[in-house]
Amino acid sequence: MKLSARISVSATLLVVLASTVGCTKLRARDRLVKGVQEFKAGHYEQAVDKFQESIALDPDYATARLYLATSYSYQVVPNDDTPGNLKIAQKAMDGFNEVLAKDPNDIGALKQIASIQRNIKQLDQAKVTEQKVIALDPKDSEANYTIAWIDWNKAYKNATTILAAAGMTDDGEGNVKKSKDVCAKIVAANTDLVNEALQYLTKAVEINPNYDDAMSYLNLTYRRKADLECGNDAARKDDLAKADEWVQKAAGARKANEAAKEKKLGGGVDMTK
Repeated sequence: MKLSARISVSATLLVVLASTVGCTKLRARDRLVKGVQEFKAGHYEQAVDKFQESIALDPDYATARLYLATSYSYQVVPNDDTPGNLKIAQKAMDGFNEVLAKDPNDIGALKQIASIQRNIKQLDQAKVTEQKVIALDPKDSEANYTIAWIDWNKAYKNATTILAAAGMTDDGEGNVKKSKDVCAKIVAANTDLVNEALQYLTKAVEINPNYDDAMSYLNLTYRRKADLECGNDAARKDDLAKADEWVQKAAGARKANEAAKEKKLGGGVDMTK
C-alpha cells in the first residue's frame, strides 16, 4: 500500500510539472510573438526586451535566440567602430555563435556574422567567415562575390595610398605615369589580392551568370590589375579592354535582372505565350 501511494503522488507531481512546463513554454511563445511584432514595426530595442523575456522563460528556445541576435544586428550602424556600436555588434555575433554552437552548419548564422563583421570594418574576419560559408556551400555566389569585394577594397586602398604618397591620384587606367618604384610597391601590395579577387568573381559569375554586381567588380578589378603591368603597355591595354567588356556585360545582366523582376511582379508581358 505504501508503494502504491508513493507512485500515485509521483504521478500527480509529474502532471503538475508537465502543466507548469507547458504553461511556461506558452508564455515564452507569447513573448516571442510580441517581440516579432515589435521587430516588424522597426522597434528593435523593444523587440530585444521581448525576446530576452522569452529566453528567460525557455532558455532552450532556439527561435527566440535567433530573433534576439537578429534584432541586435539590425541596430548595428555600418562603418561605425565606436564602442557603443561595437558592443551591440558583439551581442549580435554572440547570439549567432550560440546558434552555431548547436548547429555548426547553419549558413544563415554564418552569413549574419559576416555581414556584421563587414559593417564594423572587420574585413579580415568577414573574409574568414565567408570562406566557412563556401566550405559548406561551394555554390554560394554571394559568398564568393563578398570575398572578392573585400580583396578589391584592400587593393584599392593600397593603390591609392601608394599613389598619394607619390603625389598622384588614381586614374583608373593603370596609372602609366607612375615611377618604377611606385609600380613595384603596388605590385608587392596588390598582386595576390587582385588575383584572388578575379578568381572569386569569376566563380560568382559562373554560379550566377546574371550576377551584375560581380560583373561590375570584375571591371574594377581588371582596372586594378592594369596597375600591375609595369612597363608592359600591351598588357595594361588588354586589362582595360577586359574591364570595358565587363562593363557591357554588367549593363546587360542588370537589364535582364530588372526585366525578370518586373515580370515576376506582374508588370511584364510574356511574348512567348
